[in-house]
Amino acid sequence: MTQPADGALPALVLDAVTVWEWNERTRARQPILTDVSCSVGAGEQWAILGPNGAGKSTLLDIAAGMRYPSHGAVRILGETVGHVDLRALREHIGHVDVKTEERLSPRHTALDVTLTGATGTIQVLRERLTTAHRHRAAILLAQFGCSPIAGQPFSSCSQGERRRVLLARAMMLDPPLLLLDEPADGLDLPGREALLAALTALAGEQPSPAVVTVTHHLEELPASTSHALLLRAGRVVASGPAAGVLSDEPLSDCFGVAVQVSRHHGRWTARTAPSW
Repeated sequence: MTQPADGALPALVLDAVTVWEWNERTRARQPILTDVSCSVGAGEQWAILGPNGAGKSTLLDIAAGMRYPSHGAVRILGETVGHVDLRALREHIGHVDVKTEERLSPRHTALDVTLTGATGTIQVLRERLTTAHRHRAAILLAQFGCSPIAGQPFSSCSQGERRRVLLARAMMLDPPLLLLDEPADGLDLPGREALLAALTALAGEQPSPAVVTVTHHLEELPASTSHALLLRAGRVVASGPAAGVLSDEPLSDCFGVAVQVSRHHGRWTARTAPSW
């Protein structure tokens, strides 16, 4: 992977990305994403929001190098998709999603799960692990408040603990790009707040990774969120600095209802506007 000397290259660039699938019923192309463009700078924390079916998860798959666009250009960490070995590129991308969690062995401890991030596998390849890997895993588990459960079976951890362990796993190789697919989904209040505190802590690291988080709810965004992109029916409604995008008018256009947004101590809250 090409590493920019000054770190100035964006972590992720989507240029007029379009994705379609073939619909057997209509015998026509079904658009999933249409002309989506954005540039995620190094160290920026982006949120992607939109209603169900907006194309958020598809966009994240594109960003992860898990899927090719039907049209348009994608550059990940300075490399152009279509001209690079995606398997090698994915070693530099941290990815937290439910699919990975479901594939992990229930016999693994929280420490085991974290260590799988060193090899990009779902099994613990102990012959490839070093003392440095184990030291790094211990530091990350402590950073994300999971040291007390390091030896506990992953399957017996709470949902919030599992998400933070997966975040530690994703950070094992210090990826410059971190992708999170609804990381707070299903978490209770303490679990959500612990996860968001961990994401806020990442923003304070030097260097900090670029983070892209897909979510349905503003309340699931850390105060460190710097930028946002709103999707509706596969098209960009608004994109840019969070202060302007995460506001009444853009969110109302995105979700198709009148929305009122408030912010307190850097955190956002959204409510539908009263009809009276």
